[in-house]
Amino acid sequence: MGKNMIRVGLLGMGTVGSGVFEILKMNEEQVRSRAGAGIEVKKVLVRDLEKERPVKIDRKLLTTDPEEVLKDPEIDVIVEVIGGTGVSRQYVEEALRNKKFVITANKDLMATAGAELLLLARKHNRNIYYEASVGGGIPLIRPLKHSLGANKIIRLMGIVNGTTNYILTKMSMENMDFETALAEAQDKGFAEQDPSNDLEGKDAAYKLCILAGLAFSSHVRFADVYTQGINNISKRDIFYARELGFAIKLLAIGEENEKGLALKVHPTLIPLSHPLAAVHYENNALFVVGNAVGETMFYGLGAGALPTGSSVVADLIDVARNINHQVENGIMETEFKTKKIVPTEELFSAFYLRLQAVDKPGAFANLATAFGDEHVSLDMILQKRSVEGLAEIVLVTHAVEEKRFAQALKTIKGFPAIKKINSVLRVFEK
Repeated sequence: MGKNMIRVGLLGMGTVGSGVFEILKMNEEQVRSRAGAGIEVKKVLVRDLEKERPVKIDRKLLTTDPEEVLKDPEIDVIVEVIGGTGVSRQYVEEALRNKKFVITANKDLMATAGAELLLLARKHNRNIYYEASVGGGIPLIRPLKHSLGANKIIRLMGIVNGTTNYILTKMSMENMDFETALAEAQDKGFAEQDPSNDLEGKDAAYKLCILAGLAFSSHVRFADVYTQGINNISKRDIFYARELGFAIKLLAIGEENEKGLALKVHPTLIPLSHPLAAVHYENNALFVVGNAVGETMFYGLGAGALPTGSSVVADLIDVARNINHQVENGIMETEFKTKKIVPTEELFSAFYLRLQAVDKPGAFANLATAFGDEHVSLDMILQKRSVEGLAEIVLVTHAVEEKRFAQALKTIKGFPAIKKINSVLRVFEK
């Protein structure tokens, strides 16, 4: 006989927690029908009992004592939406030891401690669901675990950070400078007051750890991901990229080849004809290539109360069905292997280079010689009219081993005629 009511303990009542609570009320009948049982929030852990909440909630449900939630024998599922990797990890571990299922929207926790927590879940015959940890309301975890399970994933490539995509879109479509676009993103709530994790690419790298782990059945660590942020992107780069037929996007890229896994997050010039080039503002998208399915793309809002809450409630429906139908938990992630990470210098990339050179005979010939010595071939060249004796030159190379390009760049920096290297970015080549 199954349970008529699945009881939930909610850890946190901020943006995501409020979204979960609102969806459970708003779509109560639909959730009950799909879950095969009612889903009721029994207790909510908060820091401040008196704080005003974005949703109307009975204050009797609130507590500041985690034990009231984690040790309540009537609570079946713990939903962790606190964030961070400190106390949240302690709560998740305790919940699993108390034989409770866990749902989390915490990308940092799953990226840094997911493997250990999933092992603990298996030990206690429970499971951790984390659809909401990447991509907000976009279904990404389930497709990689199940829908695309028959495929060998060749590449995944995505815009998985709404803050940086919003900034780059504003710079591209409205000719804003970086600082103005960032300030607007903060005003609209798309960026934190301290946006460094977003701007430096760390947020996207955490998400890539989770996605690449599933796509390539591998344990992936944050340290495995080469990371470069968008702090140095200027309006001139956006302008030249468009002139050359590209958009600039912060991409999280994972690939598997005969050498191992290539994992990187960096600003990328991507052809305007590619579907990811049309992903604007705070939207996210993941482009996945499988050896059977071919090219697929998942697109939508990557954050926010209701989109992220939607993923959490979908996980709750799964848990309810598993509890009532005694579904085997089958935590596939604990079977993952550790694979070799290919060093960045051994990867092949095409490059965009913007520099200033003294406008005199022989300057460009020296550039061509430095590239030629390292077998770097040029694909596109732009040279603008010189101002006060300085010419701005933009070059796009064909794909080359990164260490060869780095050596050519080192040589070029030593030329007296080269006054400044303004920008070095990678270019996506299919």
